[in-house]
Amino acid sequence: MECVIDTPQGRVRGAVDDGIATFKGIPYAAPPFGANRLGPPLPARPWDGIRDALSFGPTAPQPPYRPPFDEILHNPLLPGHDCLNLNVWTPEPGSTRLPVMVWIHGGAFTNGSGAVPTYDGRAFARDGIVCVTINYRLGVEGFAQIAGAPPNRGLLDQVAALEWVRDSIAPFGGDPDNVTIFGESAGGMSVASLLSMPRAEGLFQRAIAQSGAGHHVISAASADKISAMLAARLGVAPTRQALAALPAETLVEAQAAISLEALFDRDPQRWGEVATNQMAWEPVVDGEVLPARPIDRIAAGAGAGVDVMTGTTTEEERLFLVPTGLMELVPGEMLAATAAAYGLGTDGVAVYRTGRPAATPGELFSAVVTDWFFRIPALRLVEAHEGHVYEFGWRSPAFDGRLGACHALEIAFVFDTLPTERGRTLGGDQAPHALADAMHAAWVAFARSGDPGWPRYRSGRRATMSFGDTCEVVDDPRAEERRLWDGVR
Repeated sequence: MECVIDTPQGRVRGAVDDGIATFKGIPYAAPPFGANRLGPPLPARPWDGIRDALSFGPTAPQPPYRPPFDEILHNPLLPGHDCLNLNVWTPEPGSTRLPVMVWIHGGAFTNGSGAVPTYDGRAFARDGIVCVTINYRLGVEGFAQIAGAPPNRGLLDQVAALEWVRDSIAPFGGDPDNVTIFGESAGGMSVASLLSMPRAEGLFQRAIAQSGAGHHVISAASADKISAMLAARLGVAPTRQALAALPAETLVEAQAAISLEALFDRDPQRWGEVATNQMAWEPVVDGEVLPARPIDRIAAGAGAGVDVMTGTTTEEERLFLVPTGLMELVPGEMLAATAAAYGLGTDGVAVYRTGRPAATPGELFSAVVTDWFFRIPALRLVEAHEGHVYEFGWRSPAFDGRLGACHALEIAFVFDTLPTERGRTLGGDQAPHALADAMHAAWVAFARSGDPGWPRYRSGRRATMSFGDTCEVVDDPRAEERRLWDGVR
């Protein structure tokens, strides 16, 4: 069956299967190429007749994942210029006002799209939610600070997508006054950025930041250094005019080379915050689109009226260490140097070692980096904006069980898409469906009411929902390790 809906831009035709209507590849903004290359998102042009929305639209220009992640993080690359598009799953097109959830994908601000099969919104629609997944500009196109170009174009794209939801979601059955944004990794960092941004105010009522919070941005000075590296590599001036004259593929190649270099060169004089963040194309504190570091804006009261939920997986960093074989190669000296760079010191490492007496240097390194990069920023977010905290602790059987409760593992549980290729690669063929039922239900409940089903995180108790072999509220897990970061992170 098919379903046709009127939107402000024109009519769109979607597919209906088992009571769920799906619309794919709807443009929320004009193609960011030609005269508007490296410009702000502009309104999508209206069309005559009925536009088919039966297949995913083009993805933003991006490099393929490097091995071994190309085998783990299955990521479709779809060519075309009309990449500022979104997808909608709805159970009840028409006048019904259902809660809306808008997914912002991760991928280190350089990869990903709303077309990843794990992000299929059918289960949310099945449970009475209108689910939207979006694309936004990535890498140089979306985040490089360029003279003559608006800053943080990828974040402006996300705002434009949310404006489309505000103006267009009602005919799909969604309530524009009950919108939850949620995202993972770079998507979670985007959620925190949007929570802090004046331009996003009023566009959503709830926010879920998964494995990403409000610390990971770079200063304008660091962004200028990286743009200078980019321009020097390409042999052009670091201006919008010069860079916009180059093919997208050329920018992607240069961006990938700089990203790789940032992984190995940890010189803070050269890279600024990227020496520790290791993401060269993060959002930039430009003073306008992003007025300050998101966590600082949120602590000062930005987004105060928005319900917030945040959390992490227990062993985030294992995704980056186990498949590459680096876990076994980390020497004690690297562990000590990293802890020192984070401001933790040898006494802090000793605390981690006490809680893990049989751990190798690589395993201790993973625990320290997990906390610095993911867990502590998540806790700072909820401390600044009282909300709900979860931790995903179910351990993947992949890589002989060494992958553990790694980064990105929880997504297929949240979307209830365990049978997808990425879901099976990370979670195996015997992942517990009961756990997916519990997590998915919590996300649905939060979107409906702002209450996922467990107490808020407050300093007296620090209630944390632990999703694992069992699901239970734990008060202040690994408290001694958490306290190490007070005044540090």
